[in-house]
Amino acid sequence: MFDLTNEIYQDANKAREHLEAIHWPDGPVCPHCGNVDQKRIKKLQGKSTRPGVFKCNECRKPFSVTVGTVFERSKIPLNKWVLATHLMAASKKGMSAHQLHRMLAVTYKTAWFMAHRIREAMKEDVKSAGPMGGEGKTVEADEMYHGKRETPRVYARPRARKNFKPIKSGKSGGAQKRVIVGLVERGGKARTFHVNNATKASVRDALTRNVSRDTTLYTDESRLYKDVGAEYAEHKSVKHSAKEYARREGDKVIHTNTIEGVFSIFKRGMVGVYQHCGEAHLHRYLAEFDFRYNRRAALKISDAERAQDLLRMTRGKRLTYRRIDEAAHA
Repeated sequence: MFDLTNEIYQDANKAREHLEAIHWPDGPVCPHCGNVDQKRIKKLQGKSTRPGVFKCNECRKPFSVTVGTVFERSKIPLNKWVLATHLMAASKKGMSAHQLHRMLAVTYKTAWFMAHRIREAMKEDVKSAGPMGGEGKTVEADEMYHGKRETPRVYARPRARKNFKPIKSGKSGGAQKRVIVGLVERGGKARTFHVNNATKASVRDALTRNVSRDTTLYTDESRLYKDVGAEYAEHKSVKHSAKEYARREGDKVIHTNTIEGVFSIFKRGMVGVYQHCGEAHLHRYLAEFDFRYNRRAALKISDAERAQDLLRMTRGKRLTYRRIDEAAHA
């Protein structure tokens, strides 16, 4: 149960100790040279030294637990960072910057940048996570169109637009909307990607980079998946245009309702909480919703465990107003 009176949300030193326990379970580790020899790491103490500063005798550089994380060089008290991290990890449909601004008693500009730093920490390392699916497993794939696009759509054959006919009851479909491709393993994790155009090439790239070829693939009847589906162990589709949303074949139930549910949570969050997001930042919002879905309550992960996992993922990621090399020479 979330307890706002917990010391880690009220006291910066307690928050630092909490972060140290997560990142350094066996003692301090130098982020500059990787030294783990506790005999060669000294804790600096004195009236002129802030709490939590260590010095590595190998590289002779000082450091604290925030060095090498998204919290580095921040003037915001660490307890506010820890609270913001918990709020964003525990809120199913997200936490707006305005809400953080009110709850943390910081400016809106500060809350906005804090939220984006935390989203940067939520980004999964796809390479280390490995491919989705596998033998005997099922992955659902679909695309979603959400929000007015800011990047002009590039057509392979511009002349063909002269004979363009609207679809979907006179509407132009996703022609002027941002395109998001989603993948979800049944009973497992999801990955979503922002692409400029939904083409066979872009969809194939997302699938082949993220889904093992010995996987069973379920999609709708879109022609985008017809060719790439042949590259997988099995490809089945449902015909939404004929109002077919699920069918049973033996002991298998073929549908794309799981990925539709992933998209539904994202849309409710974007419409009801965030309301607007620039296209340049869309990939971070997708990372945020993927993070929470992949650690959902159905997988027996609590809010506290999700928040601790997020604090652990803050290491090795930076997000600054300016490029880091420019800031270092300022």
